[in-house]
Amino acid sequence: MEKTGAYGGDLRIAMPRARDTRMMAVYGYARLVGYDRDYNLVPDILERVDSEEGRVFTFHLRPGHRWSDGHPFTAEDFRYWWEDVANDKDLAPFGPPPFMKVDDRLPAFTVIDATTVRYAWDAPNPLFLPALAAARDPYIYRPAHYLKPFHAKYAGREAMEEEAKKRRLRSWAALHNNRDNLYDLDNPDLPTLNPWLNTVRPPSQQFPFLRNPYFHRVDSAGHQLPYIDRVLMGIADGKLIAAKAGAGELDLQARNLFMTHIPFLRHAGGGQRFRTWLWRESLGARVALFPNLNVADPGWRALFRDVRVRRALSLAIDREEINQVIFFGLGKASQNTVTEGSPMFRGDYRDAWAAFDPKQADALLDAAGLDRRDRDGVRLLPDGRRAEIVIETAGEDSEQVDVLELVHDSWLDIGIKLHTRPSQREVFRNRIFAGETQMAVWSGVENGIPSPDMDPAEFAPTLQEQYQWPKWGQYRETAGSAGEAIDVPSAKALFNLYQDWRRATGTEARRTIWEKMLAIHAEEVFTIGIVCCTKQPVVVANGLANVPEKANWAWDPGGHFGIYLPDTFFWADAATRK
Repeated sequence: MEKTGAYGGDLRIAMPRARDTRMMAVYGYARLVGYDRDYNLVPDILERVDSEEGRVFTFHLRPGHRWSDGHPFTAEDFRYWWEDVANDKDLAPFGPPPFMKVDDRLPAFTVIDATTVRYAWDAPNPLFLPALAAARDPYIYRPAHYLKPFHAKYAGREAMEEEAKKRRLRSWAALHNNRDNLYDLDNPDLPTLNPWLNTVRPPSQQFPFLRNPYFHRVDSAGHQLPYIDRVLMGIADGKLIAAKAGAGELDLQARNLFMTHIPFLRHAGGGQRFRTWLWRESLGARVALFPNLNVADPGWRALFRDVRVRRALSLAIDREEINQVIFFGLGKASQNTVTEGSPMFRGDYRDAWAAFDPKQADALLDAAGLDRRDRDGVRLLPDGRRAEIVIETAGEDSEQVDVLELVHDSWLDIGIKLHTRPSQREVFRNRIFAGETQMAVWSGVENGIPSPDMDPAEFAPTLQEQYQWPKWGQYRETAGSAGEAIDVPSAKALFNLYQDWRRATGTEARRTIWEKMLAIHAEEVFTIGIVCCTKQPVVVANGLANVPEKANWAWDPGGHFGIYLPDTFFWADAATRK
């Protein structure tokens, strides 16, 4: 860190939803292994990791490490998760998460002693350590001493079912899961290894996070971290967060701040109360469109699966106009792909089908069977309906709505009528998963700066949360128990290449597979990127030290602020910051 700090003070931040208590698990970034600022994996909670051929991993815990309630953190916490959570059919119907499987086989798990555990696969597992360093920690350990009283194996199934009934929960498993929320941080009684622990159960308008007295990190002088006493998370309407930041009511804020806020923030702060720094975004695209290839409507499903339609919609977007009007010219016209910060970047990927060419877009739509129009100039689908696309938003990002207004005008010129439908995030996501959404708008791939050894899962159908093919992703996540099997050859090719990457050994072999995936993804335009390489405004109160002025703003890898270790941030005038 830049300098050794001093203890004390409160740090005020804001989030738009009470559920965002989970962001403190992200910002705290206490991981078994984590990324340093150069994106190298290094031990954090673990004292060290021994790896043999990328398939056998031996974890060495730090002797004397304790949970936030003072109870020892030991191998028992890993055993409890593996045997009593991940492999308990009531708690985990689909078994351990996909990154724990190699060719559908689970590892041999061994407790060697109180501070040593081992995971051994028959073949290399390149996903294992990166998954543990992710922004959303999978938590392959649990506070066994706290959770055992809620587990049927230890407290008795009949007693637990009766207790669940009293609490109006459907089963003992629901009772256990209600207590077991290390990521959500919504149970103040649940011990944590994070730098700060929540003290208030939702719902609330403010969540005070207090210093963890047993946090494992120390500074270079041997002082235990974190420096700051409390993080005060206020809940506010997302549309008001920029105003609160401008009024000096927040000390460290980036969430719900957008490039359109930069002039206001620069004027409001004036250098007297806070600074507004511009961090480089690491997204594949600041704004991207996601045609739902699994949409329930058979007419639109067929059209979105026609690459000519996807290419036409992309060619009919004036990205340069959007960059100038919405992003002050600070971004770059781009598809949704890796950016210049990645060693796999190629201009061909960024520019594929991204030129503004309405004439070619018209020709592609005609060739795809949309060659008839009504008297308003709107194209007609083969079944006679007007070519009207409803793009759904989570209602949280005004930039997305502004971008869609410009897309509306250029799409109308090629005979496609665009409508925008805002909703709340949970509704937004559930509609996509159910196939009710034609197209969604969201940010692009989270990791726009990957190395060949980083997981390419975002470019293949692997997760339900991929809005362009949610049912294919669900099928993979549930081992075929839910969702739909991939039935588009190019998407199947991406999935097969992803499987090849998981089996590959060596960086160069993985790089070759990455490049094949990126080339297919660029040509098939499964997602439609608009602008990349924009800036994230970060408001930093004067007096708050060790916050870098130049940095990347990335969800994964990095956990937004997490990679810069907020436990090392401190107030130069701590005594006045209560």
